[in-house]
Amino acid sequence: MTVDRSEEQAPPVELVFGEVYRDYFGFVWRSARSLGTRPGALDDVVQEIFVVVHRRLPGFEARSNVRTWLSGIVLNVVRHYRRSRARKSPHELSREEPIEPDRLSGAVRDPHELAVLSENTRLLEQLLDTLDDEKREVLVLAELEEFTVPEIAEALGLKLNTAYSRLRLARAAFDVALQRHRARTRERQP
Repeated sequence: MTVDRSEEQAPPVELVFGEVYRDYFGFVWRSARSLGTRPGALDDVVQEIFVVVHRRLPGFEARSNVRTWLSGIVLNVVRHYRRSRARKSPHELSREEPIEPDRLSGAVRDPHELAVLSENTRLLEQLLDTLDDEKREVLVLAELEEFTVPEIAEALGLKLNTAYSRLRLARAAFDVALQRHRARTRERQP
């Protein structure tokens, strides 16, 4: 009698924290930043995310891929950060310095390219700031991190149709914010 091993599950993959950190640091950093973590707190938020990852890594059961699992942790830590930040006074929040995109770039760029990158990054941040948290999270995961809608639904704990609906609404709200920005820009031009 032969045993069909195709139906047996593979043994769980044991993840090593150092490898997870190395392979996913960029993803975690970008996600935390895109989801609304301000530059002054970004290092602390990313560190907190990896503290949670380190604590939960032994319990990772590989029911989803690592990136989806990490995105759930990122979302929870960033949500906590935003709630804490919302309780601070407005004058405290205004002291944060905007992040300079050219500091993030590993490649040497010409000054014009750096200026365009910096301006586009600031515009994207302004437009994302107009969205409520639910729309922002879905839009960032879909458009910036290139998650599929089923992955987004899993990461956010949503029903699939809710994720599709929220993404559609987020894209529409982003488009409205972009059109307003363009209209204001046209009004300022001589």
